[in-house]
Amino acid sequence: MSTTVRKNYPVSGLSCASCAANVEKTLSNQPGVKSASVNFASSTVWVEYNPDATSPTGLRSVVQSSGYDIITDEQEATQQAEVILRESVILKRKTISAAILTLPIVILGMFYMDLPYVNWIMLVLATPVVFWFGRAFYVNAFKQLKHRSTNMDTLVALSTGIAYLFSLINTVFPHLLMTTSGHAPVYFEASAVIIVFILLGKLLEEKAKSNTSSAIKKLMGLQPDSVTFVSEDGSESIMTVSMVRIGHLLRVKPGERVPVDGEITEGGSFVDESSITGEPVPVEKLPGSKVFAGTINQKGSFVFKAQKVGSETLLARIIRMVQEAQGSKPPVQKLADQVASVFVPVVMGLSVITFITWMVFGGDQPLPQALLAMVSVLIIACPCALGLATPTAIMVGIGKGAEHGILIKDADGLELAHKIDALVLDKTGTITRGKPAVTDWIWKKDDLLLVKQAILSLESQSEHPLAEAIAVVLRNERVEPLPVTGFKSITGRGVAGSCQGIPYFIGNELLMSESGISLPDEDKKIAAGLEKQSKTVLFVGNNDQILSIIAITDPIKPSSIKAIQRLKKSGIEIHMLTGDNEHTADSIARQTGIINYKAGFLPEDKANYIRDLQQQGKVVAMVGDGINDSLAMAQADVSIAMGNGSDIAMDVARMTIVSSNLEAISSAIILSKQTIRTIKQNLFWAFIYNLIGIPIAAGILYPFTGFMLNPMIAGGAMALSSVSVVSNSLRLKYKKMTVNH
Repeated sequence: MSTTVRKNYPVSGLSCASCAANVEKTLSNQPGVKSASVNFASSTVWVEYNPDATSPTGLRSVVQSSGYDIITDEQEATQQAEVILRESVILKRKTISAAILTLPIVILGMFYMDLPYVNWIMLVLATPVVFWFGRAFYVNAFKQLKHRSTNMDTLVALSTGIAYLFSLINTVFPHLLMTTSGHAPVYFEASAVIIVFILLGKLLEEKAKSNTSSAIKKLMGLQPDSVTFVSEDGSESIMTVSMVRIGHLLRVKPGERVPVDGEITEGGSFVDESSITGEPVPVEKLPGSKVFAGTINQKGSFVFKAQKVGSETLLARIIRMVQEAQGSKPPVQKLADQVASVFVPVVMGLSVITFITWMVFGGDQPLPQALLAMVSVLIIACPCALGLATPTAIMVGIGKGAEHGILIKDADGLELAHKIDALVLDKTGTITRGKPAVTDWIWKKDDLLLVKQAILSLESQSEHPLAEAIAVVLRNERVEPLPVTGFKSITGRGVAGSCQGIPYFIGNELLMSESGISLPDEDKKIAAGLEKQSKTVLFVGNNDQILSIIAITDPIKPSSIKAIQRLKKSGIEIHMLTGDNEHTADSIARQTGIINYKAGFLPEDKANYIRDLQQQGKVVAMVGDGINDSLAMAQADVSIAMGNGSDIAMDVARMTIVSSNLEAISSAIILSKQTIRTIKQNLFWAFIYNLIGIPIAAGILYPFTGFMLNPMIAGGAMALSSVSVVSNSLRLKYKKMTVNH
């Protein structure tokens, strides 16, 4: 079975939601294509296809055959970005030039219709506006006609073309359609103003749309262009980021950005990781600490070894995830897509019905009013607002989340997040730090240095997380290890070995017993007290005596208790599932205020527990950080991974909290509510605009009020509808994502 490939390509030729629907339908019907999703707001398409059945060249060919184009070559895509920039400048010039020519037409048409040769003057001024500055609408409409398709350009070309042609006939043959007032009506000003308004709307729309993707632009600008390379002999040189390879040593000076992911080998500093995690407080970095591309070094200088470069860095993954998420569609978009796919043909049908109705019931001279109404219907009914309603809000919402360290994988996850009513938390690495730390160290012998050296020597050879916690403490005390002989790691017990000919044992009570070392009642009492505090107790023995008692725990994150209380206050049911023992689970639950918890759970137990909650009708979110959580996360409605966890957990998750701070979950839920509310507002106004605008344009008010909508006003309203929808989406950027209790 061959695997599918998922790629993102720029699309050219999109002018409205109907265009996006046409491209999507064309690609989806192509053999070998599993799915296609066009984002009208960003003019891109995500295509998942079988490379054995089709190819990028084949995809491009089929899209071109439908009158559009996708850019499948990376170099061409870069050039396309430059073309878009140039087109934006050209569009601005076109709009200004068309407006300069249109202004005198409007003045003449409104105030000086009795001037000699006024119609001929307006004809001369209107012709370049309609057929030069507005020629793209006619060219695109003709392309669509050849492929038996329609889009917004079809509506614009028909409306302005009919208005211009009617006016031209009345100018050349003024007595042919003369009204009772003695004038042959002309609509040169309407055709010219419509072109200007649509060009202006497109200009404002493009500017607003570019702001919706500002988060991606910011992320892409985080990686520096050059780095300081440290060679084996210690000399330093400047190289480009693209030349960095895994294993290279790189120096980061104060104020510089970290170029790639890696681990510090020399020096130390405080690093501002807010661009990645959303956390404002700089993090201290010492030898052994991880650093990530795009973060900013504060004061000190350090050298680090490159471990992930290019597309494998955390920053690159974040950019990729945000791009994919911004191109996805939530279920709420389905209705808008269905409407957009048939919108233009329906509007054309309505305009014909409007024309016929006015010709039949329009009185003595119905033709001018019939044409006016038909043109108004064609102009006001633009599907752009409908097409922009969802993607612009999704792009802003997901981009805002990324800026705050919340990576949202798809629009479905974003839409579901605000419906969460049960949140299941893993314990280790989610509520707790996931990094064991020594909390108590009780010494039973005076000769501390030798014992410490022996402990460090043995624990340095163990791969157990508890051993690492002990070794870190001793290394920080500058203790030097000793040579070890006869080292043994005993599963479920601890470690043993000899230093300077003396045997040492480090482990639990069972290891002490098996090694012939008896525990005094006093030590048993101390150990029992520590275990009640949900701490793991280890003993250090030598021959037949206890030398030290060490207590280790995985501390609760300072933010976890506050975050859990906040989530509970918002009405969300909190559950904790852990593979740890009952004592530890009970202690963590009491400290955090969690009532529902289960201990000793295996991965499949967690998944079954979530399934039971779902069967009760709950929308369940699962938060985890490890491979063992991935099954439960896959079962949950919304899966949330901690950024410090495994790559598998992040791959499964619909959301990733980069900072691993549980407080960000509340922010993610608020962001979900804000985004979905904005989408619904946009869709409401887009639908209402057309439901109200089309009947008014058709002249429904005329029998009661004598009001007929001027096509010029219809053109202005159409342009403003798209701009208003995008502007409403941009408001998301400035809304707070926190709740005060």
